[in-house]
Amino acid sequence: MATASASDRVTVGQIERPFGVKGEVKVRSLSDVPGRLETLTDVSLVARNGARVEAQVTSVRRAGDRFIVGVAGGTTPEAAAQWRGGYIEVPRGTVPALPANQYYECDLIGLTVRDEQGRSIGTLEQIWELPGSHVFAVRGTNGEVLIPAAKDLITAVDLEQRVMTVRMIDGLGV
Repeated sequence: MATASASDRVTVGQIERPFGVKGEVKVRSLSDVPGRLETLTDVSLVARNGARVEAQVTSVRRAGDRFIVGVAGGTTPEAAAQWRGGYIEVPRGTVPALPANQYYECDLIGLTVRDEQGRSIGTLEQIWELPGSHVFAVRGTNGEVLIPAAKDLITAVDLEQRVMTVRMIDGLGV
């Protein structure tokens, strides 16, 4: 059976750590779609080292603002530990299309970030969810730059070319 490429998948959760003695994992949702994690069935588990395995979800329950997820074959805390810091992905066709100028986080991670003059700032490595806003953590040759995910600062996103253009203002530190 052919394995789907990363572009055919959408990341819907980040695995934080093993949970309990049955091989379950604690997951932070990366999806704005209500009920997305509660309806998971067939998923890809992606470890921090890039290892990937297809898995069937056996249970999902809410734990505050997180979820406890069980997968077939994951029956021990040691088995679950290999996925710490990894991700849960689903086929792209199972997620709804977004309105114009809205993007899934997994599509933005890895974009080359440039200023309006075309100078490279770096690569978007993380998206931090802070109270009331998101912040893009961009790593380049001059270190890390934090850029608020504000419409007046993000002037263009080209997913085909894998480039984000930003308006740099005083204090952003390039």
